Amino acid sequence: MVPNTSSNETRSRLIDWLGLERNVVILFTSLFVLGMGEELWVRFVPKYLELLGAGALVIALYGTLKDLLDAVYQYPGGWLADKLGRRASLVIFTLLAIAGYLIYLASPGWPGILVGTLFVMAWSSLTLPAIFAIIGDNLRQERRAIGFGVQSTLKRIPILIAPPLGGLLIASFGLARGVKAGLVVTVLLALVATFIIRRYYVDVVPPSMDRVRFGDIWRGMDRHLKRLLFADCLARWAEGIPKVFVVLYVTNVLGMGAFQFGGLTSIQMAAAILSYIPLAKLSDRMNRKPFVLLTFVFFAVFPLSLVLSGSFSGVVLAFVIAGLREIGEPARKALIVDLAAEGTRARAVGLYYLVRGLVVFPASLVGGWLWTIHQALPFYAAFLAGAAGLLVYAAWGPGDRERNPRAETPSC
Repeated sequence: MVPNTSSNETRSRLIDWLGLERNVVILFTSLFVLGMGEELWVRFVPKYLELLGAGALVIALYGTLKDLLDAVYQYPGGWLADKLGRRASLVIFTLLAIAGYLIYLASPGWPGILVGTLFVMAWSSLTLPAIFAIIGDNLRQERRAIGFGVQSTLKRIPILIAPPLGGLLIASFGLARGVKAGLVVTVLLALVATFIIRRYYVDVVPPSMDRVRFGDIWRGMDRHLKRLLFADCLARWAEGIPKVFVVLYVTNVLGMGAFQFGGLTSIQMAAAILSYIPLAKLSDRMNRKPFVLLTFVFFAVFPLSLVLSGSFSGVVLAFVIAGLREIGEPARKALIVDLAAEGTRARAVGLYYLVRGLVVFPASLVGGWLWTIHQALPFYAAFLAGAAGLLVYAAWGPGDRERNPRAETPSC
């Protein structure tokens, strides 16, 4: 038989166009598998904490703890990804997350949920610098935004599918048993993800043997990347202030059920997913700044649109706007990798997210304080923070695709 060379060439071009290199595909598969488990229950944790007797301030503390861990785990995650290699670090982070899921399952009260969160956050936070580094290691600069676009799409498909399923579990078995059923599924899927990484991932960059210090990486960071970081911090305050109270606002204030909230989350993710691939591809061909700027616009608009919504259709529109917050995320992530020094890529990404997280983590606590005064206040405050981030990035934010030639590996 004559091989179908035309079909093979078309497939090869499509794979290259989407940035689907072998290691990237393995990474994306693992993210998808574990995401399908976590998204069954993670968005209902504030409601679960409420069931376990936690008040508004404890729920705010949970959100603040997540934000704090999301900050402090970043640099260690990047350091391990550079020092141990991408494969070994991903396996370690997944096993830590499994330990957290088991603590959640065994916890009779809300303090155990806070303890388990120390481990659960290993997957979403410790792995982030490794994810950036893997895309940077394996894809050319003109393929990085599309790589992040595909990654973001596959990461959010579980958010589109799983929350309504989690809502159905809760509606069928009750909140406590429904959340625990989702956790059991997550443990099993995390074991599958661990197997995939151990069996198929092959490091293309050897573990780093350098002795570059923390301060050297900060001093060697491109000034344009620092400007992006400053504007990004303001935008994330707009996200962080009302974040853990969105589910409470929708269910307690607007009177919607868990299944309806899951459906709204799916609408949000659908809006995000539809924008990822085409706009990521455009940002690989054009200046990245307009795409990042659009992201900051929607970060500012979402909380205001939700609190001003006067009908179900208004709430749906607000969640569409929430999805559009992701419109420039592939461009922003690609810009970070473009501007990071190659020799310390994972650590530079980890440092970026460490600084951002440390600046942003009090936002949920501020939101909790505002919530106790009036349930709409966190959303108005978030709008003001988002507007400030938008103005800062519009005036000073970077958008060029070229990495500063001086941002090389810092000397020891």
